[in-house]
Amino acid sequence: MPLHWKMAIGFVSGLLLGLVAYYTSGADAPWVQGLTTWVTQPVGTVFLRLIFMLVIPLLFSALVVGVAEMGDIRALGRIGWKTLAYTVIVSGIAVVIGLLLVNWLEPGAGVDPATAQQLLSEGAQRAQAIVSGGKEQPQGLDMLLAIVPDNIVGAAASNSILAVMFFALMLGIGLVLTDSAPSRVLLRGIEGLFEVSMTLIGLVIRLAPYAVFCFMFNLAALFGWDLLARLGAYVGVVLLALSIHMFVVYSLALRFVGGWSPLKFFRGVQEAMVMAFSTASSNATLPTALRVADEQLHLPRKVSRFVLTVGATANQNGTALFEGVTVLFLAQFFGVDLSLAQQVTVMFVCILGGIGTAGVPAGSLPVVALICGMVGVPPEGIGLILGVDRLLDMCRTTLNVTGDLVAATVVSRGEVDSHGVLDDAAGTTPA
Repeated sequence: MPLHWKMAIGFVSGLLLGLVAYYTSGADAPWVQGLTTWVTQPVGTVFLRLIFMLVIPLLFSALVVGVAEMGDIRALGRIGWKTLAYTVIVSGIAVVIGLLLVNWLEPGAGVDPATAQQLLSEGAQRAQAIVSGGKEQPQGLDMLLAIVPDNIVGAAASNSILAVMFFALMLGIGLVLTDSAPSRVLLRGIEGLFEVSMTLIGLVIRLAPYAVFCFMFNLAALFGWDLLARLGAYVGVVLLALSIHMFVVYSLALRFVGGWSPLKFFRGVQEAMVMAFSTASSNATLPTALRVADEQLHLPRKVSRFVLTVGATANQNGTALFEGVTVLFLAQFFGVDLSLAQQVTVMFVCILGGIGTAGVPAGSLPVVALICGMVGVPPEGIGLILGVDRLLDMCRTTLNVTGDLVAATVVSRGEVDSHGVLDDAAGTTPA
């Protein structure tokens, strides 16, 4: 049975059993608390930690090899600029869709005050921790300077993904410019690291269906559908915006820019989409996305490795869209009237936030708190949405990962694969 079907079975069975537990015994039942605390939560945490343990070596080696395989700085520049242009344009479209829908439907205007106060009190402690953590993050010029690491080992240890990517990019450029026997040996060693990382992740991924079951059981057994009902308008606007971007914008990009059949593309990437939805982490889904690009979409490896590793952190359309909708939702709830100029500011910061947000579960919440503070919305308001953020995180991560694969498909058009054959970018295997 294909892995994505196993994960789908784990997803559905975990959700159904969790709902049964919630509505028959309740989230406070001792056996439910014991099962989620001592069994399902630890299993899911161990799975994610195994993936994150291997993400740094995988991301580093994939980006170095992808750059080095280009063999030409001009090719790197061309692919890099195409990737950057795609990211900015499509992320901008995503944020605009979100802002238009939230201005039109006004989900923040219909929240019951008593319910909102309860949600705020429930999430007050975690919200305060997120707001405090966001203030500690570098901002402005410091954020740009932090991309260049002064200690690559320290950057890797602190999980500074952008700094690790910068070092990998520089090392790849150095290998392109240094054509010598020792540099070729180094490249072969890094290629070996990539292959070993993929092999180990392949072993870990076999646990995915069980981890997915645990994730969904926790979500359903502890929260049921109550939170969705209480914040239905907000959740509905976010899901509607994500759906429009996924099935309209991406389909148009695939058809008219990438030259692909959207139906064939979505059939090919369903395993990566299920993995993204289940883990709520772009970084954890990166190994699956790399394999899907190679085995299902047959994209040139040098392009897919570069675009997907960069995209796991930098091309997050779903995150940018979510941040824009959430900031305006909270503004409507607190009665803060944002001018057109302030909304444009929100849009630009969301695009930048989508580029720099950590590809881990709930990685966008500190950015939301930061943007709220910029435009005069109480940052502690994110306590309103903490209960439903897990579901929305799963959905926006699915959009992020799908967007990375769309970007790799679009950028691959007209590029040459690893065998020196021009890819027709029409969904067929290169000759």
